[in-house]
Amino acid sequence: MSEHAILDTAAHRDLRIRTDRSPELGDAMMCCITVPAEFRQVQNEYAILFRLNLERDAFTALAMFGFEAGENLYLENGRWDARYIPLAADIQPFLIGGAIDGTGPRQVHIDMASPRIAGEEGMRLFDEFGQPTPYLDGITEKLGALDEGYQGSAAFLDALKRHDLLEPMSLEVTLDNGSTNRLVGFHVIDEDRLRALDAQSLSRLHADGHLMPIFMAVASLANLGALVARKNRRLAYG
Repeated sequence: MSEHAILDTAAHRDLRIRTDRSPELGDAMMCCITVPAEFRQVQNEYAILFRLNLERDAFTALAMFGFEAGENLYLENGRWDARYIPLAADIQPFLIGGAIDGTGPRQVHIDMASPRIAGEEGMRLFDEFGQPTPYLDGITEKLGALDEGYQGSAAFLDALKRHDLLEPMSLEVTLDNGSTNRLVGFHVIDEDRLRALDAQSLSRLHADGHLMPIFMAVASLANLGALVARKNRRLAYG
């Protein structure tokens, strides 16, 4: 159960955060939200897929870490084996919050129920003078980037939907041990429809800043083979 609180110098002055990586610390996740502003970095390491929320009739972009719930194939010996961690995973246990009516400044919140909150170990949030540490400054910068990226992602996802550029995908992989893993319920960029767009549509996508993240999402699918390789290594060596 989450326990969100506004980060406060007086209340959280001595708080420390564990930055190592493990399932016990909340890193056992099959995927996390990613935003178009970071697609260039994400596509270097992960496959970017899209999932439709039927209740909202809206898509979400996801960076994939595994094939089943609770599986993160990038976790190895207390570290995240990748050059880049998507912002939504990297900022835990922090989040951006604001007033219910959406007005007023955005604030840094922390989940006080997170297992990352440490006793005598971990990174301090505030120094002995109550000033933010470089670690907290870095987290605040990432939170701002994620919040800005999330606010801007709606227009990108609406453009994909408007041009009918997402198609359902189903991936079935036979692993080295003979077992089968599947990815179902996701969408990918429809490359045929993308190629068929007229010059005016492509020009508009480019002008709106959507064309580059589309290409990054397409390129990211090459990482599905690497994800399968990680799964085979996990099965072979445990």
